[in-house]
Amino acid sequence: MDVKMEKELRDAEALKEKNILLANVDKFLNWGRAHSFWPVSFGLACCAIEMASTGDPRYDISRFGYEYFQASPRNADLMIVAGTLTRKMAPIARRIYDQMAEPKWVIAMGNCACAGGPFTDSYAVMPGADCIIPVDVYIPGCPPRPEALLFGLLQLKQKVQNPTKARLIKHAK
Repeated sequence: MDVKMEKELRDAEALKEKNILLANVDKFLNWGRAHSFWPVSFGLACCAIEMASTGDPRYDISRFGYEYFQASPRNADLMIVAGTLTRKMAPIARRIYDQMAEPKWVIAMGNCACAGGPFTDSYAVMPGADCIIPVDVYIPGCPPRPEALLFGLLQLKQKVQNPTKARLIKHAK
């Protein structure tokens, strides 16, 4: 990790801790954001079936407060890219991402969304959703089970509640 960047992050964190009111408001807002994601689904292939099944009573995504899938990206703060992202769909995925309000997060669900999957050598398939939009959580699998999506949502919840720790981990790689 770059020593200068690490020092800047630690200085910013120390300055934030001195301002008690701002630090507490940020913690409260991040707590609320982490407990009420409003996802917009971008289901492209078989992973979308597994994503939809997380809403049934067996897996019950609603126990975490994430069951309300948005029809409009303007009302969403989480985009779940589930399946094979083709070059033809890439501009549409980017447009949906751009229409979402800040703060916003992205989950890549399935091997195809993470790294192109078995179609990565094809001329028509993007080698992962992170080529066009920033991805926060990767959920590998072909297709990943609903439990994996729930685990990915809980990982994103931890990332949202602890943004400074997440930035340090991201810059350490």
